[in-house]
Amino acid sequence: MTYFLDVILPIPLQKAFTYHITKAEAEFLTIGMRVAVPFGKSKIYTALVYRIHNNPPVAYEAKTIHQILDEKPIVTEVQLKHWEWMASYYMCSIGEVMRAAMPNAFILESETIISKNEKNEVNDLELKDDEFLIYEALQYQSSLKIQDVVSILDKKRVLPVINGLVEKGVLNLQEELYEKYQPKLVRYVKLHEHHKSEKQLQELLDELSRAPKQREVILTLFTLEASENKPIQVSELVKRSGASSATVKALIDKGILEEYHIKTDRIQFEGEGDADSKILNEAQTEAFNQIETTFNTRSVALLHGVTSSGKTEIYVQLIEKQLELGKQVLYLLPEIALTTQLVQRLQDYFGEKVAVFHSRYSGNERVEVWNNLLNNSEKAQVVIGARSALLLPFSNLGLIIVDEEHEQSYKQFDPAPRYHARDAAVVLANMHNAKTLLGSATPSLESYFNASQGKYRLIELKTRYNNVLMPDIELVDLADKYKRKRMKGHFSDRLIEEMTETLEQGFQIILFQNRRGFSPIVECITCGNSPQCPNCDVSLTYHQYRDQLRCHYCGYNSAMLKSCQACGNATLDTKGFGTEQIEEEVKVLFPEKKVARMDLDTTRGKYGFEKIINSFEQREVDILVGTQMLTKGLDFRHVKLVGIMNADNLLNFPDFRAHERSYQLMAQVSGRAGRTDIRGKVLIQTYNPHHNILQQVSTNAYKDMYAEQMNDRYNYKYPPIYRLIKITFKHKDYNRVNLAADWYAKSLRQVFKANVLGPEFPPISRIRNLYNKNILVKIPQKQSLAKTKEAILKIDNSFNSVKDFRSVRVVLNVDNY
Repeated sequence: MTYFLDVILPIPLQKAFTYHITKAEAEFLTIGMRVAVPFGKSKIYTALVYRIHNNPPVAYEAKTIHQILDEKPIVTEVQLKHWEWMASYYMCSIGEVMRAAMPNAFILESETIISKNEKNEVNDLELKDDEFLIYEALQYQSSLKIQDVVSILDKKRVLPVINGLVEKGVLNLQEELYEKYQPKLVRYVKLHEHHKSEKQLQELLDELSRAPKQREVILTLFTLEASENKPIQVSELVKRSGASSATVKALIDKGILEEYHIKTDRIQFEGEGDADSKILNEAQTEAFNQIETTFNTRSVALLHGVTSSGKTEIYVQLIEKQLELGKQVLYLLPEIALTTQLVQRLQDYFGEKVAVFHSRYSGNERVEVWNNLLNNSEKAQVVIGARSALLLPFSNLGLIIVDEEHEQSYKQFDPAPRYHARDAAVVLANMHNAKTLLGSATPSLESYFNASQGKYRLIELKTRYNNVLMPDIELVDLADKYKRKRMKGHFSDRLIEEMTETLEQGFQIILFQNRRGFSPIVECITCGNSPQCPNCDVSLTYHQYRDQLRCHYCGYNSAMLKSCQACGNATLDTKGFGTEQIEEEVKVLFPEKKVARMDLDTTRGKYGFEKIINSFEQREVDILVGTQMLTKGLDFRHVKLVGIMNADNLLNFPDFRAHERSYQLMAQVSGRAGRTDIRGKVLIQTYNPHHNILQQVSTNAYKDMYAEQMNDRYNYKYPPIYRLIKITFKHKDYNRVNLAADWYAKSLRQVFKANVLGPEFPPISRIRNLYNKNILVKIPQKQSLAKTKEAILKIDNSFNSVKDFRSVRVVLNVDNY
């Protein structure tokens, strides 16, 4: 009997690929193991075992696999089920889900190795210059990688040269697989057996009397071993004895010391881990009990608690309950910035049971978290992470908490799978028979709608912790202030007055402006020309700290211009303002105060967030200027004043969710003020103080906002009443995009009639030299979602079979909001 194996490859294939295996392999392999397989002409990929069966593929001859990479599965069956759901719901391939889910170190890929063909005699005079350089390099090295050849020849296109040499019989190519994960080994030392007794030790010390440094190292090691009953690290010994590592090495070489290595985790827990959870107040206890009773009958609850009402403490109690039952908990957060603050708090309660997983972790660190979860280790009972943590191999999940569930950061836009972590979390919890708790001070309309329809249970926390009053929100009319010349730069006299008072009382201030850089537009006063990005349809943003113009879409940058490119006059002026400009102005207004800025530019590194957040918490910084990173549930004890520099650029955004988002952003950023015993103050600067949303934010009227927005959604057929699928076309040729989008829209209209909007160019129609055009498909409540997707996929297949359209990239984005 012949055996075959279906595998998932980490590339966008519509079907699983089939390989031939022996009977012994079929008996050994189980679903979720990794195997190395040949694919295409000469590539080798890491694939996942998906199914073992006896049916040969019809369309092609099955190849054999190269090697088996695991002894036991590294992906669980529930995980695979969840991946299948994601692939079908978000209209992508399961290979793309695998690529997103697994740490890079698990997905080995072949690197082409070039070595000299020893069998052939080569006449080096026949070789061209480039070929000779490679041949010469191989005289000194046994093998080269493609990357090495690129640096030797100093050009990107090296494959033609290599292929030429292969044809001449000079080189051999082989594909080698590299295991990317390297365990972290720590060096330890101990005294060699021969010097253990007292007599031998004395002889050794006498012998070393001429080498005082080496003698010092031995004495330090002896005292360390006596006082600390644990292995001694080389680094520790060097530090304590004041010697150099060369001295330690000399002792190892002499055979006096013996070195050994121990494998350790890269992420070590620091903290007590035994703090008792806080006692909940009356309102919290009631909410906690409601959640508990909800979970007896339903699987999803929505906790709508005003900012600073103590939602985290309720989460902690729920996590404790799950840990007592021996279950795992997943705690999802929208932003890496938030994890830094929360990890500290949760580690104080749960010690090293807490594991963290997000994109700033290196490949090796992610593998360690993955393995800990897979083995249900003590070190990973509570997982905190951004949306990617959802794809980890949980074996015994009891609860998923989605904090700040309204955040748009939970939606993945590129690359596929374009999933929404909140929705995928509800499905994952279902598969594990676990519970889901969504928490937010400003829930998304979708979740609130589900709660009002009885799909979720709604639990409300209406008072702040310790009964602190909600912040006092004041609207400042910018048009009036400019008219009466009461502005200093971008600061109104009211804002400066409040800031001065707050700083005199010794409190801190947060200033919010949702634009990074110094100013978004540079314009020539003489001719009105402004520098544009060559790859995108946007003007370049001026960044003062580097004195350069940058594009925030593709990363293009150039030095700041001294004169206008169009008319040559040196009359360039900046329009609009970003966080950098606010920071500059604050330093001028309050020169003796410490100002910091928190945006994408200042938080690049792995610990970028941590440094800024910690210095603000330690009160080393008086005024923090930042973008929407500041709005995400951060807890600062001493902030009394929050200033929103300009509310209008949030409100006037071409998106059906602009008003809902503005409300959420402003309410969240206001919630950073007055979180302890004093009442906070919020100043919102705007040209339109009578705007409905601003009135609702200032009176904290979430329900009014919900009712008004839902009315609009009913009238204009938008979510949560209708579902949306957005189809985007990308190509560098403007006409090709137009033709493709028109063809696609015509086909869609034959099926969905009036529920197809577009094709239409977005506000920024060219990004990275590709023109974008969008179509929206609206799906009424009674229409089957699965059938709709089927019809779209059929149209997509016909589209791809048209030769002219093959080069147009089509992006299908389900629930694109």
